[in-house]
Amino acid sequence: MHYHPGRIGGGAAKGPQTGKPTVSCRPEGTPVKNSRTVLIDRHPGRSAQTIGLARELGTDPELIHEPSVGVVGTKGDSQCYLGVQAKVEAIHQTLKSHVGSEADKLRLRLVQPEYTIATSDGIRNGTREMRYSLIGREVTHDALCEHLEATGLAGTIAVVACDKPPVGTLAAILEHNQPAIIMSDGPIRPGHDPNTGEALDIVSAYQVAGNPDAEFRHHISCHACPGFGSCGGMFTYNTMQTFIGVVGLQPLEMVAPPSDDARRLTEFPEVLVKHLANMIEKDLKPRDIVVRDSLRNAMIVSMAIGGSTNVTLHAPEIARAAGYGDFWKEIITPEEFNHLSQHVVPVLTDARPYGKYSMVDIDAVGGVQVIVRELLEAGLLNGDVLTCTGETLAEQVERLETKKVDGKVIYPVENPYKPTGGLRVLGGNLSPDFSAILKLAGVEVGLENNKFVGKARVFEGEAGLLKALDETPDSFENNDMIIVRYEGPSGAPGMPEMLDPTSRITTLCRERGIAVGLMTDARFSGGSVGLVIGHVGPEAALGGPIALIEDGDEIVADLNTNELSCTALDDTATREARQAKWDKEVADNGGIHPNCGIADTRLLHRARHTAVPATRGGGLHPNREVWVRDPRNADRSGFSPKNRYRPQTDKTF
Repeated sequence: MHYHPGRIGGGAAKGPQTGKPTVSCRPEGTPVKNSRTVLIDRHPGRSAQTIGLARELGTDPELIHEPSVGVVGTKGDSQCYLGVQAKVEAIHQTLKSHVGSEADKLRLRLVQPEYTIATSDGIRNGTREMRYSLIGREVTHDALCEHLEATGLAGTIAVVACDKPPVGTLAAILEHNQPAIIMSDGPIRPGHDPNTGEALDIVSAYQVAGNPDAEFRHHISCHACPGFGSCGGMFTYNTMQTFIGVVGLQPLEMVAPPSDDARRLTEFPEVLVKHLANMIEKDLKPRDIVVRDSLRNAMIVSMAIGGSTNVTLHAPEIARAAGYGDFWKEIITPEEFNHLSQHVVPVLTDARPYGKYSMVDIDAVGGVQVIVRELLEAGLLNGDVLTCTGETLAEQVERLETKKVDGKVIYPVENPYKPTGGLRVLGGNLSPDFSAILKLAGVEVGLENNKFVGKARVFEGEAGLLKALDETPDSFENNDMIIVRYEGPSGAPGMPEMLDPTSRITTLCRERGIAVGLMTDARFSGGSVGLVIGHVGPEAALGGPIALIEDGDEIVADLNTNELSCTALDDTATREARQAKWDKEVADNGGIHPNCGIADTRLLHRARHTAVPATRGGGLHPNREVWVRDPRNADRSGFSPKNRYRPQTDKTF
């Protein structure tokens, strides 16, 4: 296999509330309530290092027993993260200038910046290392939880980049539930082909992976990702940054500017500190902000921007951390989601990967607040929900003197870029729990009267499909429905995304004028386009219907009824025979299907045995527990466990 150009290119119910942190000075020996449960007195042993840290950081040692405040960020092997440290350090210095014993300062203990780690989706797509991508969301969450809770942070500013760390960061912040605010590090600027002038990005590089001209592939690699910042199209990163802004934990004006925008170092730090100080003073906490209506707002905006399918994976995890049990019951039902997408919320942005422009272009015409204003004026959002600025969403949009839509990059509701919303969830006999997700905004061919009827071509993992696309691309035929299975949260394990094969299939369809679909129990990059359906569940590793499909079966994706079905499985005898065969294969292999990936590290083993379904966010929770909100629960996480799945053995670990 040749090297890959993409990889080298570069008012509602809310959870339990907690007490207000005390920020005033106390006499010697008085205990300080520094978090919900931990009392810190002036013990010389515990004071020794805080005194030393205060001296090294250049802050007042007299403040070491005050509640702590600090900045966090993410580092990783990617251009996405290269700009984070400079922003963290700028915010840290700004915060430092605002803490002290003087009357006009914040009486807080400043802690040193902390960083979580993350992988690079762009470099690892199409490799087995991609299994760690979604798991990285959980690692970020765990690491930041440890920092927030053990340090007892009473105020946090987070700088986030790439796809998964922002969601892990937000989830940890919601569980900690002390004043906190997030800033996007910002997108990368588009590259340009020096020969044609065409705008390029990471997806451009993946889409030429099957081109036989090695020199051309290298040419695109060299020009696709200049500079630094996270992916610039309306892929998962910008979908989730927009989500975090609309849900209220990030100022709207900070979402769209590129990573190298000077305001991120000179102007925004002061604004962030001001907002955080206001949140601390008013005891405004993340769970006061992230409530049912703000989550619904964020999902509606995700439809309107033709956002990534990953939003339906991340939103349930965010809702869980905010104290809700089942996103698809308490926040929005699949039926309501589809009604909004089909009949109410159109796509307003002409954005990559389904359109022309990048997030930098959206910033140039006024930013995501323009989209929010348009939807507010159309009556499609609740403008009364609180945000981290202390204002309601509508008040924030008004204060920013938000522009109206330009009609070229961002379209009006009455004359949208696409008439229906960009996302659709599917039921049917292949997706009985309505887990399957289609990015309708990215479908180019294959839907006749909103329906695709194709013939199954089954691959027991992504590697087999990539091999076929490399070696026998001509073997794919019009109306094939490619099935990639055993790549779900438990099966892979880790639920990798599939930008590599979807990009090659998109190019193949364009060049040959054919329609080829792909469905999988894994997930997709926000950069994927085409008739691609992910999160099909229950996943194959758990014996879901996708495990029972055979080559040649008729697969129907009906967008009129929002169903994904295999005709053969409508026959009871056929289904039972195939299920019995699958059960025997599992029993003969010690309780796990032999087509599942090898879980040969502790992280992968943890995913194999604790991953919950995509409808619950695909996160890692003990014993596959399904979290349901329980107001009686003493802790503020707002959930109690209810076992759903039988344990599985894994003799590979």
